[in-house]
Amino acid sequence: MRIDEAIASATEPCFSFEFFPPKSQEGEQNLYEALEALRALEPTFVSVTWGAGGSTREKTIEIVTRIRDRHNLEAMAHLTCVGATVKELRACVGQMHDAGVQNVLALRGDPPQGVGEFVATPGGLSHGSELAALVGANHDLCIAGACYPECHPESDDMASELATLRLKIDAGVTVLISQLFFDNDAYFRFVGAARAAGIDVAIVPGIMPITNVAQIKRFTSMCGATLPAALVEQLELIGDRPEAVVEFGVAYATMQCAQLLANGAPGIHFYTLNRSLSTRAILAALQAMRPWETGRPFAERSGPAA
Repeated sequence: MRIDEAIASATEPCFSFEFFPPKSQEGEQNLYEALEALRALEPTFVSVTWGAGGSTREKTIEIVTRIRDRHNLEAMAHLTCVGATVKELRACVGQMHDAGVQNVLALRGDPPQGVGEFVATPGGLSHGSELAALVGANHDLCIAGACYPECHPESDDMASELATLRLKIDAGVTVLISQLFFDNDAYFRFVGAARAAGIDVAIVPGIMPITNVAQIKRFTSMCGATLPAALVEQLELIGDRPEAVVEFGVAYATMQCAQLLANGAPGIHFYTLNRSLSTRAILAALQAMRPWETGRPFAERSGPAA
């Protein structure tokens, strides 16, 4: 099932989860147990990240195939430019196609840890748009891309951010998944700007439930996302109580998602960090609340993601 077609034909919001390939047998078993627990919530798809420098590339394809074949869930494989030549990237896409993978998230990728600036591998690619074009050149796959409601750390301003996004769409991207954010106004402003620029593909908000204060501060500093002052204030009050942080994170993300869905978001993509308890609680609450029914009727939204 192509994810762009699933979103376009959906009569209710689409929910998805992102996992990364574990590096141990125990971690892999935990992943599959988490997937089984989430399967009952009927997510639209699950995505699996791509290891840089060949570290987990074969494992990504193996896990995506197993998710589809054994767990009966649609899966999307990530693919990045990091540490790979054009020849190697074409071979990876061919492997995915031969394995029956229909959905690819094409990303430039981050520089290796400790490296401040992205440098293309000799014989490789420098941009997500170039990778999207490579994916679509020989295979009829659904190509998703990343977007940044608060701008990519390397973007000068929103105009340059939208210009980069336009290149991805022209290269064949038909679904956009956003970087994590904690201020919904940033997402709504971004979607409005994208629509004004003629970008009309689905823009799915990416949400990461907070489970650890130090961790979320580190993540946001790396990706350029902002933690609102009021949110930071509350987190610092409970930062020394791990259970309270998790409970607060679930509550905040649930409210965040409810507002997004009530105001036209086509779904939610959860960054799980291979943990299912928080995301299961959030999604179960959303499915019980059905906030999209209290806002603008889903079927009346203009375009794939109004």
